[in-house]
Amino acid sequence: MTTFEPNSNCLRCGKNSLLTDEVTGEQFCSKCGYVISEKSQESGPEWRSFQKTGGSDPARTGAPSSLTIHDMGLSTVINPLNKDASGKPLSTSMKSTIERLRTWDSRSQVHEPVDRNLRQALSELNKLKDKVSVSANVLEKAAYIYRKALEKKLVRGRSISAMIAASLYASCRDTETPRTLKDISDAANVKRKDIARCYRLLHHELELKMPVVDSVQCIARISSKLEITEKTKRYAIKVLQKAQERKESAGKDPMGLAASALYLSCVHNGVSVTQRDIAEAAGVTEVTIRNRYKGLKADQAKSEF
Repeated sequence: MTTFEPNSNCLRCGKNSLLTDEVTGEQFCSKCGYVISEKSQESGPEWRSFQKTGGSDPARTGAPSSLTIHDMGLSTVINPLNKDASGKPLSTSMKSTIERLRTWDSRSQVHEPVDRNLRQALSELNKLKDKVSVSANVLEKAAYIYRKALEKKLVRGRSISAMIAASLYASCRDTETPRTLKDISDAANVKRKDIARCYRLLHHELELKMPVVDSVQCIARISSKLEITEKTKRYAIKVLQKAQERKESAGKDPMGLAASALYLSCVHNGVSVTQRDIAEAAGVTEVTIRNRYKGLKADQAKSEF
């Protein structure tokens, strides 16, 4: 179906006789046949599948590119099923050809040792995803930091597991996700000392600017493990905010400070939770909670006075 374009003159003959084909999108002159504009490539989805189920993706461009994939999702993948586009099985001669193509396709994706290193590192990062329970943007940032370290040849001579764990910890710090070095160490099965050493290297060589860890964010994590009420949690946040205003929290471990504020709130609201329970949930010692508790209690007495 064609439509008439009013107030449009042909660039060749100058007559007001331009038509637009609604199916193809072409614009042409009905007198001399001059084509003004041809059909451009559609950027929208390919709505050809009318099935609600079946797993068919109508998108034209496929999955978005991601830094957590070694090739960013831009390489080709040959389907392992030996069937053609219509679903019919391939012939014997075509099967051997496709199998050979699959072999060369997989070989062509790994050219240098750097690619193999990146494959292994991102595979370990994908395993850490479920153990540490972080979001997709944290993983993207961790993959970005590791790629930068790989470009500067910081990975050479060092453990891949320790470097990818340090990149994940740096990503958590940068996105203000409350994860400690011990959490990353337990999930990656790497010594805490090795991860800390690699993190300091990344911080210095890549010139990372890390925000200060907010101890208020650690309260929700500890209280969710102990199933503490919202009222107790809010009072602990209030105690921490007052301590931050007086700069009493400077230089202290955020997780230990949050655990102490939560214990102070439990004592104030009459909730029966022991120091050992809070220490185990926060991953700190009972001595740390007692020492921080004294300081927070004295600061609270000053503010109330």
